[in-house]
Amino acid sequence: MKALVYKGPGLKSWEDVPDPKILRNTDVIVKMLATTICGTDLHILKGDVPEVELGRILGHEGVGIITEIGSGVTQLAVGDKVILSCVSSCGRCSNCRQGLYSHCLDDEGVAGIGWIFGYMIDGTQAELVRVPFAENSVYKIPADMSDAEGILLSDILPTGFEMGVQYGQVQPGDVVAVIGSGPVGLSAVMTSRLYGPSKVIAIDLDSARLKRAGEFGATDTVNSGESDWKEQVLALTDGAGVDVAIEAVGVPLTFTMATEIVRPGGHVANIGVHGKSVDLKLNELWIKNIDITMGLVNTNTLGMLLKLVEGKKLPAEKFVTHEFAFDQMIEAYDVFGNAAKYDALKVLIH
Repeated sequence: MKALVYKGPGLKSWEDVPDPKILRNTDVIVKMLATTICGTDLHILKGDVPEVELGRILGHEGVGIITEIGSGVTQLAVGDKVILSCVSSCGRCSNCRQGLYSHCLDDEGVAGIGWIFGYMIDGTQAELVRVPFAENSVYKIPADMSDAEGILLSDILPTGFEMGVQYGQVQPGDVVAVIGSGPVGLSAVMTSRLYGPSKVIAIDLDSARLKRAGEFGATDTVNSGESDWKEQVLALTDGAGVDVAIEAVGVPLTFTMATEIVRPGGHVANIGVHGKSVDLKLNELWIKNIDITMGLVNTNTLGMLLKLVEGKKLPAEKFVTHEFAFDQMIEAYDVFGNAAKYDALKVLIH
């Protein structure tokens, strides 16, 4: 089969590799119909994730057809069309029984981390994929759901919803600010509307992405490149700050921005993947009674979000801006890696 293989920092190749095989009785093999690229894949290619071994197949999102099942799989069958969760989890350990799938204790390669696709085991940017713990890690896809809709449920919709909206405890009437209007930030914008906030403010440096944020549910936009960006945000509240500030970039500056615009008693929910430490001004923040949350997505809301996408309550297909065939994988990486140049959000590779 063909797959996208990590060859070292800055190096990747679409090449022939051996087909995957069933290793455990809870595995299934999936023939991929569609996959996509995540910012995490770009971090790996930059060498930011040294645990990833040379020769690893990248990717952790996908839609496909089951072609083979392990002897312990009873709830899935050959021919089922499924969404692959970006998090693999046994469903039995103490963490999984709390819904903390992101820290499955029985996962492969690294105990305590549920994200293993494209990290500790071969991932989804391939023609065939072995899926561990299949009955707790794939979801049957409705016959009338498109690949463009299904692919968004693998990772970014659950990430924006769980780490941003749920961890941020968005309530009806809240003013929510989302810093970063990339795919995950826009997922938080879109899914925050489920809780009835009075305003959703999108904050970004890119005017094109801010324009798009309005299509995803933002009521207001602020360009953070303007010197008075903070005053603009506060003017959209009663002057005290937002109820929930969601950070969806992953750099120290934007996290600090979130702490600067949240009101006393509010919430800062960090979604961004940070590669550098962040200075936390506890001497200023302790007296504001704010909650700060962060974490790796569990995908324990994937089933619920699937129903909302199926019912057209969440227009997930809006995220797909570019489509490619599998043999255009390298071109797809170029477009996604230069998103501003190509005005790209998510790429669908099928």
